Amino acid sequence: MDDLDLAVERDGFFTRRHAKAAGYADREITKMVRRKEWHRVRRGAYAPAAMWAELDDVGRHRVRSSAVLHALGPRVALSHASGVVRHDIDLWRVPLDRVHVTRLDGGPGRIEGDVVHHEGFVGHDDIVEVNGQRVVRPERCVLETASRIDTEAAWCLLDSGLRSKRFDREQLDAAYSIMEHWPFMRRVGRVLPFADGRSGSIGESRGTAMFKRYGVPRPILQYEVRRPDGTLAGITDWAWPQFGLLGEFDGRVKYGRLLKPGQDPGDVVFEEKRREDELRELTRSMMIRFIWSDYDRPADSIERLFRAMRRAG
Repeated sequence: MDDLDLAVERDGFFTRRHAKAAGYADREITKMVRRKEWHRVRRGAYAPAAMWAELDDVGRHRVRSSAVLHALGPRVALSHASGVVRHDIDLWRVPLDRVHVTRLDGGPGRIEGDVVHHEGFVGHDDIVEVNGQRVVRPERCVLETASRIDTEAAWCLLDSGLRSKRFDREQLDAAYSIMEHWPFMRRVGRVLPFADGRSGSIGESRGTAMFKRYGVPRPILQYEVRRPDGTLAGITDWAWPQFGLLGEFDGRVKYGRLLKPGQDPGDVVFEEKRREDELRELTRSMMIRFIWSDYDRPADSIERLFRAMRRAG
């Protein structure tokens, strides 16, 4: 393994200086990029093109933010959406086109190429180290990001932060009490009371947000159904016991996660059907399911939900 491989394994990228130390002249570096063997992550930073092609948007942002920190040094810490990514908190519909940093040296806020520099008060306790990198605390990263995105995406992000266990409800509320008068933060305050770490995925958070927006009675999240002997038969994403209705979000990731060695997707679907039958029999309830595309037509989806409530009731 050469020095470039070691740099990529450690940081996800290598610098022009690494390449020149490995014997590549400037002209050869340019040629490697043009031949698409190397991908230019940002000015002075590169990654193997094959590796880069396999990364999703979050993975690419993680590499790009590491390159930014390498270039800027101790003057900054990752924050906002870049901090959310570094803390491994799920996000949805959050722009990742630029790396966000907060100045620790009193420097001015500005946009400089692919980097957004933020200014603001940063106490000693506001910075933590994640895999050797300086990052603003996760609850602050989540709140600052939520303040700049739409309400549904903010709801999902707040749920994700609590679900990640990087902070708890008390820490989130305490951070908001300090930040509530910051720009754009009051809009977060309208969503904050409904944030719930029991939502098992972005899809479940979107469903719960849709229910709230259309005036559906608030469901019980992660509803446990037990057999007569007390053993757990299953947990549903949502439940409205007063209407005799259970609810689930079905995403492709969910079924992939349920796959056991030797199983194919058809086996999982069959097992899920058996599970649903047992839950309905034990609770004498109906089951309604939502998929991603149902959120694109919320009025129709909510009407289907209300019809199921009427039939079950």
